[in-house]
Amino acid sequence: MSEPVAPLLVVLDVDSTLANEEGIDEIAKEAGPEVQRLVSEITLKSMAGELDFAASLIERVRTLKGLSTAAVDAVAERVSATFGAKALVDEVHRRGGRVCAVSGGFHELIDPLATGLGLDDWRANRLGRSQGVLTGEVDGPIIDAEAKKTWLLHWAQRWGVPSTHTVAVGDGANDLVMMSEAAVSVAFVAKPIVRERALVSIDERDLSRVIDYLPD
Repeated sequence: MSEPVAPLLVVLDVDSTLANEEGIDEIAKEAGPEVQRLVSEITLKSMAGELDFAASLIERVRTLKGLSTAAVDAVAERVSATFGAKALVDEVHRRGGRVCAVSGGFHELIDPLATGLGLDDWRANRLGRSQGVLTGEVDGPIIDAEAKKTWLLHWAQRWGVPSTHTVAVGDGANDLVMMSEAAVSVAFVAKPIVRERALVSIDERDLSRVIDYLPD
């Protein structure tokens, strides 16, 4: 009799990993060129590990104060799944595994994407809103590097996935703590600091290539 297949868990970052876009940069475009410039500069420094993520997120969200929630909804409609994402999700599910996403981005942008791909669970930040506009604050606890690790461990425990069968995929410094907890860490079109520390590096935007590195 063959041995039972161990459960499998794949956890993905979202901005520039599961999604092609960097969500907060897309929202900033709706607020105008000056806000776009400021947010883009802070995002790049954060992703490169030069700024504390939580502090930089608060600073970036503050620049969006007063933007209409309708503008955020418009951005959500143009957030697109990275090529190969559905193939990866379907293959993990075919093997009886789970696929989750955890993001320093926002539920407002990620919920439609995750639902469409059939993810098993996902977590992200929420934008504060009041009377149809953004308040410039983050609503609730911030999803930072430690929170990403915590959710990976939570999902593994929830579904009985051994540490040997966990996979983490990301592109920025904020993903490194999570990736260090996974048996297979995949740097996906990633910053140099992530490529240096990951077990696997994929340099083309095709998430189906992660399938080659899934634990048996």
